[in-house]
Amino acid sequence: MTTLLATLFVLGVLVFVHELGHFLAAKRSGVRVERFSLGFPPKMIGKKIGDTEYMISWLPLGGYVKLTGESLEEEESQKPYSLQAKPAWVKAVIFAAGPFMNFVLALALLWGIFFVSGDVEVDRTKIVIGSVQPDSPAEKAGLQPGDIIISLNGQRITRFDSLAEKVYTRPGEAVELLWVSGNDTLRKTLVTMKEKSYNEKGETIFIGRIGIQQAFSRKPVGFFTAGERAGWTTIAFTGQVVRFVKGLFTREFSLKSMGGPVFISKIAGQEAARGFSQLLFFTALLSVNLALLNLFPIPALDGGHLLLLAVEGIIRRPISTKARAFITQIGFGLLLLLIVFVTYNDVMRLFQ
Repeated sequence: MTTLLATLFVLGVLVFVHELGHFLAAKRSGVRVERFSLGFPPKMIGKKIGDTEYMISWLPLGGYVKLTGESLEEEESQKPYSLQAKPAWVKAVIFAAGPFMNFVLALALLWGIFFVSGDVEVDRTKIVIGSVQPDSPAEKAGLQPGDIIISLNGQRITRFDSLAEKVYTRPGEAVELLWVSGNDTLRKTLVTMKEKSYNEKGETIFIGRIGIQQAFSRKPVGFFTAGERAGWTTIAFTGQVVRFVKGLFTREFSLKSMGGPVFISKIAGQEAARGFSQLLFFTALLSVNLALLNLFPIPALDGGHLLLLAVEGIIRRPISTKARAFITQIGFGLLLLLIVFVTYNDVMRLFQ
C-alpha cells in the first residue's frame, strides 16, 4: 500500500505540474484549453468549468492538455483563440512551459528540503557509526552506534566512503575490523553480506556490506543558502541525466540500466519508507528527468513540437497536416517501443 500511494503521489505531482505549465502558458497567451487531463483516456471523472473540461483518466502514465487548433484541419484552427493563430514564438513558449515547470518544481522541492532539514554534516576525521542494521555482520560482531572504526584488514582508515569502497569489493569475504567502543578497543573478523546490484552497463554484480551507516548531524541553513544548495543540486541532477543519455550513445551505459514505471514504483516505495523528505527528494530527481525527457527532439514530445516549429521557421511555411500526422505517428511509435523496452527491463529485474 505504501508503494502504491507513493507512486500515485510522485507521478500525480509530476504530471500535474507539467501539464499545468502548458495550461497556464496557453491561458496567458489567449489560447483556449479544451481539456486538462491527469492520465490518459478513458475518462474516469470530469467536470467542465468555462471552456475547459478538467478530467482524471484511467491510465496513470501521464497526462495531456488539449488546445483548440492543434491541427490545421480543425474548424476553429483560424480563430483568434486557436493555437494555429498564434505566432511561432508563442507556440514555443506553450510547448516549453511544461518542462520549465518541472525544473521549477525540482528547485522548489529541493529548496524546501534544504531549508527545513538543513545541511548534512559528518565527521571527516574519523568513522563514527550512526546506526547498525539488525541481523547484519556488524550487529553480530557487536558494533554499536557511537563506536569508532580504526582500521580494516590492518589498514588504518578515517573516511567512511573509503571504508565502504573497500567493503563493496569484498562480497561474502572475511574482513578484519578494529574499532573503539567506549574505553575498549576491539578486533574481530566479519564475513560481509553478499548483495546483488547492477553496474553502469546494467550487468548483475555483487557487492559486500557489513550493515552500518555513518553518524551525521544536520546544520540549519538560511532561506537563501537553501536556495543556493537547491540550485546546485538541480544542476547536478541535470548533469547526471545528460551524462547518462550521452553514455547510452557511447555505450558507457547499457540500455539495460534504463528503468520504467515498475522501477519508479519500487524506488518510490523504498524512499517513502525512509521518510517523506526522501520521497520529495526522489520526486525532484524524477522531475528533472521528466523535463529533459520531454525536451528530446522526438515527435509527440514537447521537444518534437519545438523541432517542428524550428523547421517551419527555416522553410518559412507550415508543415502540411499529412506530414505532421505521419511524423507524430512515428514519434508515438518510438515512445511505445521505449515504454515496452523499459517495462521489459523492469520485469527482468524482478525475475532476477
